[in-house]
Amino acid sequence: MHKKENKIYFHEREVWWCSLGVNVGFEEDGKNDKFERPVLIIRKFNDDMLWAVPLTSRERRGKYYYQFEYDNNKSAVILSQLRLISSKRLLRKMWMMPKKDFREVRKRIKSLI
Repeated sequence: MHKKENKIYFHEREVWWCSLGVNVGFEEDGKNDKFERPVLIIRKFNDDMLWAVPLTSRERRGKYYYQFEYDNNKSAVILSQLRLISSKRLLRKMWMMPKKDFREVRKRIKSLI
């Protein structure tokens, strides 16, 4: 993955399949051999670095989660798992989060930090 050279074009509000790697402790990791998990891009710093938060399809409640629905599928953003990652971890774009939900996610992250 480190040697991956193809340029990835990504933007805030997009949801991507991402290779997060193996978890340590209670961190969220992904599935299969690439440890893939959907993430929401919160902030693009440059073409190589971004803040992302993982998503889960399980119903989650509380101040560390934001529940939303997209295409009749319920998901939750795991706000407490905000992390800085390389764009080389991004595998494929899935969809764009609606502006209303994205504003709420950013508001909740700001209140946590």
